[in-house]
Amino acid sequence: MPVNSFTWIFGLTVAFSFLDAYAIGANDVANSFATSVGSRSLKLWQACCIAIFTEFIGAIALGASTTGTIKDGIIALSMFDKRQDLLMAAFMCALIGSSTWVMIATRFGWPVSTTHSIVGALIGVGISAFGTDAVNWAWDGKGVAQIVASWLISPAVAAILAALIYGLTRQFVLKAKNPLRAGIYAIPFYFTITTFIVAFYVVSKNGKSTLKITANTFGGPLTVAGDVALCMGIVGGLAGFVLLVCVGLAIPYFIRKLEKEEDLKWYHFFYIIFVPTQPKNEKLEHDLKVQFTPHLLEDGEKVVANADVEQKVHVAEGQTDSKTVIGTIKGGLMGTYELAKKGLFLDVASVQSENAQAAHGHATLYDNKVEFLFSFLQVMTASFASFAHGSNDVANAIGPLAAVYDLWSTGQVAKNANVQTWMLAMGGIAIDLGLALYGWRIMINLGNNLTYHSPSRGFAMELGAALSVISASFLALPVSTTQCIVGATIGVGLMNGTAKAINWKMVSWTLFSWLLTLPVAGVSAGCLYALLTRGPSFNK
Repeated sequence: MPVNSFTWIFGLTVAFSFLDAYAIGANDVANSFATSVGSRSLKLWQACCIAIFTEFIGAIALGASTTGTIKDGIIALSMFDKRQDLLMAAFMCALIGSSTWVMIATRFGWPVSTTHSIVGALIGVGISAFGTDAVNWAWDGKGVAQIVASWLISPAVAAILAALIYGLTRQFVLKAKNPLRAGIYAIPFYFTITTFIVAFYVVSKNGKSTLKITANTFGGPLTVAGDVALCMGIVGGLAGFVLLVCVGLAIPYFIRKLEKEEDLKWYHFFYIIFVPTQPKNEKLEHDLKVQFTPHLLEDGEKVVANADVEQKVHVAEGQTDSKTVIGTIKGGLMGTYELAKKGLFLDVASVQSENAQAAHGHATLYDNKVEFLFSFLQVMTASFASFAHGSNDVANAIGPLAAVYDLWSTGQVAKNANVQTWMLAMGGIAIDLGLALYGWRIMINLGNNLTYHSPSRGFAMELGAALSVISASFLALPVSTTQCIVGATIGVGLMNGTAKAINWKMVSWTLFSWLLTLPVAGVSAGCLYALLTRGPSFNK
């Protein structure tokens, strides 16, 4: 194929690659912070600020320098050898189908797998181009059978691990004779173990890591490649540093802040041994009660969070009816501004359906001071998960773009296409925008409407989901990060001792969206590909 052919396809691919990354931010990245925001360990704007750095730096610094042009070998690249122009169209249609479906799912608050969405779209264009024989339907070679199996495997494994973590925490910390003292002295253990796990995941699974631990097939032997000593030295060094910080600074800080109730500021943590005795914080109990109480009760009245923001959004939308061009532009900008304001400052945990409120009523509440300790663990696990996500999953949107860019610039594409830095930067920016402007829709459901969230529960959910992804990736088990966090949330919710602690209506809608992902993304991408390549044309 001649160089720089079909520039319009390349241009559209860039646009929809940006939209796909935006959708990944709004849906997939929101999963990383949903539990932290839902438990009020973080405010929505704080989660967005953290993600801006972790996602972008993860994509740029550790993003894959090469990426498989057709995700997981779903369709064979060799089938397009004689028509590279059709391959360009196939990738473009796949991105259009994938991004459209994820945006629709996000609009309804459905947490779906963005990886399965792009895979479904590729299946659709593969069938449209060459029939069903073009698709790998089997279990071997990471085919469609593995994706279908992951709908059960991912949530089940994560639910078991998260429930185990929360069960141990509840037994030895939350129900201890002195829960606060037990929690404070457990901090070094929890932080060190969590640091080791998440650091090991980032070091071994980022796009530029030299350490590779995996099995070719499920049940096959594990193979280890790369500089193991260097990677484990980095992981061990980070874990050891965190242990020293916890023992030397965290324990005395929390004893004084929570047991003695001194009015310590956050910056006192870094030199706590030199801080003189501070006055007692008379508002500590009240502030913690307001922060972690599920229904936002303050002085007997319910706080309606961000009502003014929502009202302004509706007003701004109504102002877009101006008949002048300037008025229309101004109204559109005002509406966008107010919508962004809502996306950053909405109190996600205050938005509860009737079913969610009923489920929350079956949850057991524990000491708010102990829950406060786990809020720091939540922030750390969410930040590392976001960093790892930026280094890996940005390829879902950038992989097809890299392939189209190779075709457009060189006339051919390799099995692994080179990823340009500007592509990773574009993907990182789009992911950040998606989370900041639209991620609240997913956070409302995952962070609040499935079951009651508290920092101790949220920490168990996040760590359980992370362990599931790490273990499965080493064992060649098919899992989805989205489905793992949903399963972990359900598992911890069931630890309340009753199925009524789960909002099963929301669970049903979530499962329904998973079932729709492959067929909807595939049919839309396949039909679009058929229209472009087989429809009427002026060319003979």
